Amino acid sequence: MTIVYLMRHSEPMKHTYLKNSDSLQLQNEKKILSINGEEIAKKVSESNEFINIDKVYSSNYIRTISTAKYVAEKNNLDILIDEDFGERKFGITSWDELPENFERKQFLDEDYKIGNGECQKEVRERMILALNKVLDDNKNKRVLIVTHGTAISYLLKTWCDVKIVDDKLNYSYNGKYFFDGHFNYCETFKLVFDNHELISIDNIKIG
Repeated sequence: MTIVYLMRHSEPMKHTYLKNSDSLQLQNEKKILSINGEEIAKKVSESNEFINIDKVYSSNYIRTISTAKYVAEKNNLDILIDEDFGERKFGITSWDELPENFERKQFLDEDYKIGNGECQKEVRERMILALNKVLDDNKNKRVLIVTHGTAISYLLKTWCDVKIVDDKLNYSYNGKYFFDGHFNYCETFKLVFDNHELISIDNIKIG
């Protein structure tokens, strides 16, 4: 069996750009962790769940790499960067271009996207391809992947039944409810695979 931990990054620092020619996508990728975010990530890394991790993967965003470094250092590992574990790309040049209720529309319609952005289906497809490569390379090992909330939520729909109950999301796997759709910082899911077949999934609470 191969164990894969899917973790959302820790808390990013709030900031305001006075002058910056970077694209909105690059600005998003460069966000750093707050001091509190660093402390959260460090505390989470001390959990017994992350003893004897064999590989640590991260998206190419600074906030995921900065979150992953604590588990990587604890296990004396390099961080393996894969941009396919990155967050959904909005495809806009200004936040003013984001339509009202964009998040809900995209969650309900897997083909909905704007500009040069990604739809839910495209995010899920690149995530599952990257995950399958991880499974091929790490059979019977313990792996951590630090990624992003929306990317995780779209990936989970590969295996899970997702319903809206009282305006909240309800994730279940094999009839067992395990997640309400609200992502805390360093929210973590433990997935157990037999080759590429998912055997179990749990939303583990750390700290």
